[in-house]
Amino acid sequence: MIRVVVADDHAVVRRGLTGLIESTDDLEVVGVARDGSEAVDLVREHRPDVAVMDLQMPVLDGVEATRAIVGGATGTEVLVLTSFSDHARIDAAIEAGAVGYLLKDAEPDVLLDGIRAVARGGSPLDPRAARRLLSRRSAAAAAPEPGHVDVAALSPREAEVLRLVVEGLLNKQIAQRLGITERTVKAHLTSAYQRIGVADRTQAALWAQRHHLGGSATGSG
Repeated sequence: MIRVVVADDHAVVRRGLTGLIESTDDLEVVGVARDGSEAVDLVREHRPDVAVMDLQMPVLDGVEATRAIVGGATGTEVLVLTSFSDHARIDAAIEAGAVGYLLKDAEPDVLLDGIRAVARGGSPLDPRAARRLLSRRSAAAAAPEPGHVDVAALSPREAEVLRLVVEGLLNKQIAQRLGITERTVKAHLTSAYQRIGVADRTQAALWAQRHHLGGSATGSG
C-alpha cells in the first residue's frame, strides 16, 4: 500500500484528490493538509511514501514545505500538483527537492500513475510544463558547462530513453514505447546519469535538450 499525504489550500481540491486516491486498491491517504506547515507536520507524523503538494498555499508555501520535507529525511518523496501558470514556483520546487510535477488539469489516471511512479523512484513530469521549464532553463544555460560530455558517450538505447524523458514520458510509458521492461528503462537511465554526470531525471532532461536529443524514439529489445 502506497501511503499519501495531500496538501492543498482549496477544500474542493482536497476532497476530490482524497476521494480519487482512496478509490484505488493500492493507494491510501494518511493525512490531508490545508497549508504547507500542516503538510510538514503530517509528513513528520505519518512518514508517507508520497506527498502530493500544491505550491500556492498560506502559512508556508509548497516550495518551502517541499524543502522542509526533503531536508527532514523522512523518506517521503514530493510530487507537485499545480497549475500551468506556476512555472516559476515549479522551478523552485524542483530545486527544493520535488521529484516530479503534474498539472491540476491532468486526467485522473495520469495523477494516480504519477503517485505510483514517485513511490517507485520515478520522476513524472507533465510534458507541457516540462517543455516550458526546460526551454527557460536551457536558455539560461546556453554556454557549455564545465566537464562537457558529448552525446557520443551514450549508447543508442540510452539516447533513445533520454529522448523520451524530454517528451515527459514516465518509465512505464517509455518501456511500452520501446518494447522493454521498466527495470531495463531504469538501468538505462542509471547508466546515462553516470555517463553524462547528472544526479536525477530533471538534470538529465536538461542535458538532453541542450544536446538536441529531442524527437521521438521507437524500437524494441
